Amino acid sequence: MAHSRAPTELRHPGADRDCPRCKGTGTRIARSGEVAIAISCDCLSVCPSCRGTGLVAISNAFRARHRRCVCQVVMARRRAFDAAGIPARHSGSTRASFVPTGRHQTAVVGAVSNYLKEFNPEGDNRGLILYGDVGRGKTHLLVALLRELVFRHGVRARFVEFSHLLADLKSGFDVGRGMAALIDPLVDVEILAIDELGKGRNTEFEGTVLDELVSRRYNAVRPILATTNFSPGGGGAAVSNAAAVQVGTEERPGLATRVGPRVYSRLRETCDFVEVQGDDYREQRGRP
Repeated sequence: MAHSRAPTELRHPGADRDCPRCKGTGTRIARSGEVAIAISCDCLSVCPSCRGTGLVAISNAFRARHRRCVCQVVMARRRAFDAAGIPARHSGSTRASFVPTGRHQTAVVGAVSNYLKEFNPEGDNRGLILYGDVGRGKTHLLVALLRELVFRHGVRARFVEFSHLLADLKSGFDVGRGMAALIDPLVDVEILAIDELGKGRNTEFEGTVLDELVSRRYNAVRPILATTNFSPGGGGAAVSNAAAVQVGTEERPGLATRVGPRVYSRLRETCDFVEVQGDDYREQRGRP
């Protein structure tokens, strides 16, 4: 079901509408160790709607029923953002901070915006996979999308970098934890964002983990958002790197080869694929 207008981020009633730091929402994003977290803006005062009680009377009757104040909904969405595990490096990654380098990237931003517009928090939703060469802003856009899904719709979400997930699983095995301890929470959340899908050595273990994760979310009808450096299909995408410059154009396998036919089939069935082209942001900004 498409929505004519996507909801905006909830504003804390005690926020200064003219605050330039939080844009009037009462919430700012900060860094805490390796992750981004949501904090109260300095402009925030005691909620005028509930006076700090968290409840608002529905009527003026003596024994009036109460409802949860919007300030409590804002706080719940902050907690949901904290639980998402977005990397600290991307604490400032928003749609507004993404600067398209051409018409193609402008169209990609439009695709992300359209996903937000059509997202139905009470129904089934398709996934979205952003693919393209390294440094094109795929992770930036993925985080921007995840961030708005949390703050606009209050969805429970998780961000994982696939190689980090594998490392965490192996560490868990060393201390006697099973795969379910890490996989179950990733299956249960409403939205799962996987960065660097297909990255790794393509071992049997990696394939087992990915098949478990994708298959269980597929059966639960829960969407996956992802980025990947691999093009859809079985192969044929050219790679530009130092080795290729010396020996000629190198070919890399497609996403289907990297994740296996079963996983790829389910991703194709449930996700829309959007290519991200453009200049290398890392080279432009001189960062790793």
